[in-house]
Amino acid sequence: MNRWPCVILWGMQQQDNLTFINRHHRAMTIETQKPKRDGLLVAVGIVLLILYFCFAIVILRRFDVNDAALVTNIILVIMGGGLLILVHQLFLRFGSRAQEHSLLREVMEGSTAIRFITNIDNHIVYSNQHFDDFCRLIGASPSFASFVSIFESVPESQVHISTIADQAHRGLSDAVQLSLRRNDAWFYYRIMARPVPGRPGTIAWRVDDVTEQRELDRAISEEREKLIDFTDNAPVGFFSVDQEGRFVFVNATFARWLGDDIGTLLTTGRLHNYMFEPPQNAAPFDVIDKGGVRQLAELRMKGPGGRSWQASINQSVVMDSEGRVRTRAVVYDLTSERSMRQALQASEDRFRRFFEEAPVGIAILDADGHVRDGNPELFPLLGKSRHDIEDKLFSQFVAEKDRAAVASSLESLRTRESFEAPLEIQLLPREGTLKQSPTVRLYARRFKNSDNIVLHFIDLTQQKSLEQQFAQSQKMQAVGQLAGGVAHDFNNLLTAIIGFCDLLLLRHKPGDPSFSDIMQIQQNSNRAANLVRQLLAFSRQQTLRPKVQDVTDVLIEVSHLLRRLIGANIALNLVHGEGLGLVRVDALQLEQVLINLAVNGRDAMPEGGTLTISTAMQATDASWRRGGDEMPPGNWVVISVSDTGHGIPADILPRILEPFFTTKDVGQGTGLGLSTVYGIIRQTGGYLHCHSGVGEGTTFSIYLPVDAGEVEVEAVTAASASDNPVADLTGAAQILLVEDEDAVRAFSTRALTNKGYDVLAAESGEAALALMAEKDNPKIDMLITDVIMPNMDGPTLAKKLRETIPTLKILFMSGYTEERLKEHMDERVFFLPKPFTLKILAQKVKDVLEA
Repeated sequence: MNRWPCVILWGMQQQDNLTFINRHHRAMTIETQKPKRDGLLVAVGIVLLILYFCFAIVILRRFDVNDAALVTNIILVIMGGGLLILVHQLFLRFGSRAQEHSLLREVMEGSTAIRFITNIDNHIVYSNQHFDDFCRLIGASPSFASFVSIFESVPESQVHISTIADQAHRGLSDAVQLSLRRNDAWFYYRIMARPVPGRPGTIAWRVDDVTEQRELDRAISEEREKLIDFTDNAPVGFFSVDQEGRFVFVNATFARWLGDDIGTLLTTGRLHNYMFEPPQNAAPFDVIDKGGVRQLAELRMKGPGGRSWQASINQSVVMDSEGRVRTRAVVYDLTSERSMRQALQASEDRFRRFFEEAPVGIAILDADGHVRDGNPELFPLLGKSRHDIEDKLFSQFVAEKDRAAVASSLESLRTRESFEAPLEIQLLPREGTLKQSPTVRLYARRFKNSDNIVLHFIDLTQQKSLEQQFAQSQKMQAVGQLAGGVAHDFNNLLTAIIGFCDLLLLRHKPGDPSFSDIMQIQQNSNRAANLVRQLLAFSRQQTLRPKVQDVTDVLIEVSHLLRRLIGANIALNLVHGEGLGLVRVDALQLEQVLINLAVNGRDAMPEGGTLTISTAMQATDASWRRGGDEMPPGNWVVISVSDTGHGIPADILPRILEPFFTTKDVGQGTGLGLSTVYGIIRQTGGYLHCHSGVGEGTTFSIYLPVDAGEVEVEAVTAASASDNPVADLTGAAQILLVEDEDAVRAFSTRALTNKGYDVLAAESGEAALALMAEKDNPKIDMLITDVIMPNMDGPTLAKKLRETIPTLKILFMSGYTEERLKEHMDERVFFLPKPFTLKILAQKVKDVLEA
């Protein structure tokens, strides 16, 4: 038995050698056809089995083994070794296929086109993600049938796809272009089918979206047709001849003057054959004796029917890069010089309109990239005058990061007519401005038969600015949603803190050692409540009580407070406009806006100055841009708050409405003042605009829409109704209180119980219904419930209780705005915003019960 480990080790060594041979064999034959490779693998396996069998016979003879069991074991070992080799070969085969499959997936998924592979039965063998997304256009799972059905609205689309598939089955590549209407727009796709070598019946498909290229080709074709039309129908003749005097270019006008068609002239025409007196001592391409680079001559030319006409020829002789002569000549018909001049003037005017009055910047460069000419739109774009850019390298006006790309693209025009795709680049910053470097989309085209290049610039600065504004508005919206959620949770906490402070103050009167501590807690809680109100105002989720107001009355009422706020070294001027319309606003919130703006103006004038608040009427017939908002046409009451302070720098001005952005020192501002102002104004339906300059002061203009309804104007009072003293806040009604916040529920229960009410408290809507069922539907006079609660919210609970108690009075309390409850409000439904004090809660309950 000691011999068997040696036999097995020898077999393993042979297996390792065979593995190396197989790897080397696979590396050498990876590009050959798979059937040959598979046959070779089988042959190698058979040879190895024979070798193992021979080896076993030698072992048996050498050791004279007669034991049948031992023979059986040897045969099993041999068969196991052969099986091991075959398994190993299969592992190598499928491992290689896995690598090939991974490579195929990377190539297919990395392609920007739609790629998929079908077998002879038109089943998808592989497809990339673009194909799956494309099939989902019709809501179908990715398949070849789904792909074909997308184009079913195109006549004979199935025939075209079947045709190129048949071509691929015959070993030929073919392509077809199909159109597809989607979302009220036409899209064009180029579908190509190519057979896969060595895979009969397998087709590789590629689908490219050529819509943009088609539109670009169409635009280029139109421009080319316009240029050809312009050249052929110009009131002057153009021609070019080679060194043998043969015409290589003539326009239709010149051909008409000579009396031959363009084809004949380009085929058999010679310049001197159409002259009555060809020049002597001159080359076949010359129009004057002894020739020259610049030639100007008046000649008698042959016209149709043997007639002659007097021509003025201005010709230049040039040599191309290969040393061949080419002339460029302009011909004037002097027999009708006056009409020709008039037509030429019209032509020049038309060209001037194309060039000088184009709404985009145009520059003409020579072969070395120097600016030779530019239209008026180009100069402000570069921030330079014509003198500053002529004969200068164009690349020196491009931002450093884009110069290499521009230089490479311009160099490519030596071998092609235009850029493969327009470039989006930045130019150098304009001198004397704080604006960003202009961003432009650059198109380039090389003139035919010339090395000169024409560049077209489309200014993208405004587009980029709009994109940034859109991104900023999305960010502000997200911050607003976050602020609203945070404010809601803080309102619950502050309601409990303020409420329990009120309960403590009932037991600790002035003079008590704990009184001052409780007052500190209450004062800081009120400060926190003001900060929460600012967050809600910024996110436009605060509760407003809009009423029809006269802005003049609001200004007069708040002016006394403003004079105390701004200090003695700042003068306050009120300028009241005449004929002001009425506006629907929350007077207290409008006062908060004016206070915030006045405090900002005061901080901008540390050494004193003048704060002016003026009102006026403004009617707009078209939309106005106010900040980042589009103000529609209408009638507006404008409140302007102006200071004579140091002003706001231009780089800071776009950010002043961002939440938590402040230029003040740490601890001197929250950065919510102006964002709160903006939130209140926009929630009211108005618009805010800021105009400022360094050293010129700042003006904030508030645009409030004039109220169209005929409603009695509410008088503006210094204090709200909730602050008025009430003689008796006690009661004897039975109240069902539902609040998921334990602290708020505990405080509210104690506060109402102290006022004499019978309070049933529940932590959720389900618990409230269970409590009502447990007490066999007790008679309750009023439901006080939070709006947002887990599972069952306040409005749902109120609806269920109204089914059994139709006359039930309901008081919703929430840290969110009352606007969310509009559809649930009626004459017996009321609202109490959080946070609230004990007195406000008792007063509101008293008012609801007596309503």
